[in-house]
Amino acid sequence: MLQAAMVGIAGVLLALQIKAVKPEFSVYLSIATSVFLLLLAAEKLEVVVESVKLIQSSISIQSTYIQALLKIIGITYIAEFAADICRDAGYGAIAGQIGVFSKLSILAVSMPIITALLETIRGFLGT
Repeated sequence: MLQAAMVGIAGVLLALQIKAVKPEFSVYLSIATSVFLLLLAAEKLEVVVESVKLIQSSISIQSTYIQALLKIIGITYIAEFAADICRDAGYGAIAGQIGVFSKLSILAVSMPIITALLETIRGFLGT
């Protein structure tokens, strides 16, 4: 975490210095810093995936549910990353549309889980 914080702070300070001279390069530096931080986060995500697989092997959970969970996590990270870059560049409307699209994507990915939950509830109710 300390490494990510230092990279982020250094990127912001450099971007602020460059912004006074060449504002467009400031956006590029911001994107480069964000991509580097995303790659650092991807390394940590591997630990999360391994932990989820361990949990799956410990208790019987269908792999489709785990896959959906991992897809939802991925959609969330990618959407937040893209929306933040758009906001940083001054395109808030595009960032908002990315947010809407990500929510719809998460809903689409989670539909099999919702359907299975409703079927389970129906089974408990005996209808």
